[in-house]
Amino acid sequence: MIIFNIEELLHKKNKSKYWLCQNMNITSRNLNRIIHGETSSISFKYIEDFCKFLDCSVEDLINIKKDA
Repeated sequence: MIIFNIEELLHKKNKSKYWLCQNMNITSRNLNRIIHGETSSISFKYIEDFCKFLDCSVEDLINIKKDA
């Protein structure tokens, strides 16, 4: 399972999900779906924007959790 560290990165930057949605032009519903793993695909544009606005690398953004 792929885990996005978006909330952790936002916390480190002292930014809100609202701020990220406004900058990325993404709805809060779609952002929350990504955060909670409720989506089966994600655009490369979103990955690039997450890295840009959260000032992180892809390795910082994404973790892979092995299924039990």
